[in-house]
Amino acid sequence: MVRTAYFRRTPLGEMLVDAVLYLIVLLIMFITLFPFWNQVVISLSSGSALYSTEVLLFPKQWTFGSYLVALKYKSLWWGFYNSVVRAAVGVVLSLVFTSMFAYALSKKELPFNSLFTAMILFTMLFSGGLIPHYLLIKNLGLYNSVWALILPSLISAFNVLIMRNFFRSIPEGLEESAKVDGAGYFLIYWKIVIPLSKPVLATVALWVAVTHWNAWFDSLIYISDPHKQVLQVVLRKIIVDNNMDEFNAMLNQVDQRNMFSGRQLQATVIMLSMIPMLVVYPFVQKYFVKGIMLGSVKG
Repeated sequence: MVRTAYFRRTPLGEMLVDAVLYLIVLLIMFITLFPFWNQVVISLSSGSALYSTEVLLFPKQWTFGSYLVALKYKSLWWGFYNSVVRAAVGVVLSLVFTSMFAYALSKKELPFNSLFTAMILFTMLFSGGLIPHYLLIKNLGLYNSVWALILPSLISAFNVLIMRNFFRSIPEGLEESAKVDGAGYFLIYWKIVIPLSKPVLATVALWVAVTHWNAWFDSLIYISDPHKQVLQVVLRKIIVDNNMDEFNAMLNQVDQRNMFSGRQLQATVIMLSMIPMLVVYPFVQKYFVKGIMLGSVKG
């Protein structure tokens, strides 16, 4: 009945527009999801089945052998551990310092508020460059340390502005009533502002976590110890560089090496690197849109 009423009330032109929009959305979904699905299929197919075709829509000769091989590879576990530590510590410290900085900027009575805001905007347009950055990290004694991956990106100018706008959207009456009861700025920040800021905190936490998880270039430059390399650098050696030492190190763990192909192992490590973000995202999705909208509307 609902469909019949829709066709009766909707003009033909609008129906055609809706059909075109649906087709465009379906096409975008296919373009977005097919590479992911293709890697899933390749990782679950046997090595012999991959020699017969380039593109698979469904797994052939199902097997989880490549996952068992990859999970026994110690460098992958070291990279996973380093990435988890980097993302966890980076998210916590970034939320603490970014929220404190943004809360101070949200107060219009703060002296030189406009100057501080202009300085933040300046950093979004200009940077010191790679060589001065490298020299600074080395002179501070952060080379070959996880802090070289966390401290330079501790506070993002964009995240500060998003949080500042969100804090300004909180009713001033809440803070004024707290001040009447004798609360100071820090107590108001911790007891009132932070509990009301879960949407924007979850949004920024997701951004920071994804940024740290996917980052590889800074680790490639500032980390020389293989046991301190993040997961993305290990994946780069396997996928981009096609490093035969990495493949041989994994394949030496099994008796029948001809059962596995480099293409299969590449897809497997890609899937293993994506699983943590796929697990975390559903828990923060409900805050994501709300945090972006509330943090970007009010200036």
